[in-house]
Amino acid sequence: MAEGLPGEPEPDLTAGGRVRVEERQIPGPYGAPDITVLILKPTSAPSPVAGIYYIHGGGMVMGTRRNGVESLVSYAAEGLATVVSVEYRLAPENPHPAPVQDSYAGLVWTAQNAEALGIAPKHLLIAGTSAGGGLAASTALMARDLSYPVLSHQILIAPMLDDRLETPSSQMLDEAGLWDREENRMGWTALLGSHRGESEVSPYAAAARAEDLSGLPRTYLDCGSSETFRDEALDYAHRLSAAGVSVDLHMWGGGFHSFDSIAPEAQVSQTSWAVRDAFIRRALTERPPIHT
Repeated sequence: MAEGLPGEPEPDLTAGGRVRVEERQIPGPYGAPDITVLILKPTSAPSPVAGIYYIHGGGMVMGTRRNGVESLVSYAAEGLATVVSVEYRLAPENPHPAPVQDSYAGLVWTAQNAEALGIAPKHLLIAGTSAGGGLAASTALMARDLSYPVLSHQILIAPMLDDRLETPSSQMLDEAGLWDREENRMGWTALLGSHRGESEVSPYAAAARAEDLSGLPRTYLDCGSSETFRDEALDYAHRLSAAGVSVDLHMWGGGFHSFDSIAPEAQVSQTSWAVRDAFIRRALTERPPIHT
């Protein structure tokens, strides 16, 4: 799930007419403004399909519902999934808990409207990239804790999980590559203000703060070996596995943040895309796991 780059042409989200593209205003969290979702629905599908609920990246401070969603078009075009991409409020104008509350509100709406969207109600995946990966992880925690909706999988691509900035990888990049330690500090401070790094930060803001990771859905998680989020992603995968969650973890040697979109022709990018795509296709076509 790559992030679109400035100046790139708008992708054809209709896939030549095989996907119906719609935008809707839906209820936001209680007392908050409505939010917008982008819906990619197969124009023809023989039966209810899986749903992919997508949360875009952008360091908590930028991006829209359209960023990165082009990487999911093929699943709708092939009749494998309906995609719903949420536009959440951005920090610093809207600090925590606004982004995760919007993300959860959109997920609840998707589940409640599964039949109208052509989604099998027990076959709903959550996915996100970078900050969206962090929000996807936190939203999955919220869904587990509130017992709704049940998610079959979570797909976390180079997720932004930990506000403490204490790991070696969170400190190793200084004006090098994409999203170095100062940019990371800026993003987390925009979200949390003076509370960044303090002990009371909620796991719904920074999923790495969660003490209990049991009961979460099967997880795909990947990252590059040369990016700020490397260590927090590896630790989260380890803790998920220790909590009994099935985890597919991939760390791509030499990969920097968003390497697969910035250098799509590189062999490591093509391999990472192929492995991720294979997992998603299995997740969309297999019978969803039963969570107890």
